[in-house]
Amino acid sequence: YCNLDPREVGDWRSYFNICLLLSRGVRRMHNAGLAHSDLSYKNVLIDPVTSSAAIIDIDGLVVPGKYPPDVIGTPDFIAPEVYETMSLPKTDPNRKLPCQNTDRHALAVLIYMYLLCRHPLRGKKIWDCEDPQTDEQLAMGSKAVFIEDPTNKCNRYDVKWVQNDRPKSRFPYLMPWMDLDKLPYTVLGPHLKDLFDRAFIQGLHNPSARPAAFEWEDALIQTMDMLIPCQNPNCKQKWFVFDNSASRPKCPFCGTAYTTPLPVLNLYNRGTTSYRPTGMRVMVYNGTRLYQWHSNPKIARNEKITDEQKKSIACFQFHQGKWYLRNERAQGMMDLQTKQPIAAGSVIELKDGVQIRLDDEQSRMIHVQMVNK
Repeated sequence: YCNLDPREVGDWRSYFNICLLLSRGVRRMHNAGLAHSDLSYKNVLIDPVTSSAAIIDIDGLVVPGKYPPDVIGTPDFIAPEVYETMSLPKTDPNRKLPCQNTDRHALAVLIYMYLLCRHPLRGKKIWDCEDPQTDEQLAMGSKAVFIEDPTNKCNRYDVKWVQNDRPKSRFPYLMPWMDLDKLPYTVLGPHLKDLFDRAFIQGLHNPSARPAAFEWEDALIQTMDMLIPCQNPNCKQKWFVFDNSASRPKCPFCGTAYTTPLPVLNLYNRGTTSYRPTGMRVMVYNGTRLYQWHSNPKIARNEKITDEQKKSIACFQFHQGKWYLRNERAQGMMDLQTKQPIAAGSVIELKDGVQIRLDDEQSRMIHVQMVNK
């Protein structure tokens, strides 16, 4: 951040989109049976202004049984099992080499670093005071511990440690990112929090437990639906993830509380006899729109969606202290409480408890929850 023009830094939402594109690229690579073997910030090009990303250096792709890896990876992104067995010969069956499981570790580290600007394993714990190389191999290998592990806090640090450990000139740029109390990984929302638990707690030394790329893709899409704009025009990050456990949502970066009425749309799938909760939410603010991937559970928001599916089916308007949903083109939208259809072009007020079927009988339902009433 300290070396970039503010116009080139982007905001928090742009990094969510960057992580989504990276997850999608890795998912397509893995679906083809390939592994990158060296995922890192050196082999990913990003543009925060346009929220774009590209994976490069793919001349070393691993094809199981045909093209073995020719590198072990980049420090910071090498999986613990690779570090742990580096001293073994390549022909030793116990030697762990880059593969899709190590890509999963590197992808989790990349996402964590892009969203929180800190490394998930580089904490205060020193394993070897005499040999820095041995300490590095232990800290990133057999002794690796997540800095935010709730049950093992040996690697966790505080602001005072950061201030003493880093150059004073860089300290202002490290805050609040390296303040684990002010900006814990839970600010990323429940979907990403669960995946980071699997990646850096259950799966840190158990590669098979690590989340796959498609899981990161799904979690990022659901989390982006939970982003709301900060009401402080001077907030540098401009967005934050809605916290349903808080009585009044507030930005974790600048502390500004969200004061206007905030509709939360809880999505339900159609079952055989009733609607079932999906765990998905959409936050309503000026600019929020609903699309076919919100209404139709068979449509996924990925690279295969058509131009027709990219058109919104509903938008929202805030007028005289009230929120309204406007049906733009859905043919079967209905208020399930009154059984009144909501024709294309008409509006319905969003009130606490309102239930709206988004399209035909098999489409999803939204249940409105009003916050800051």
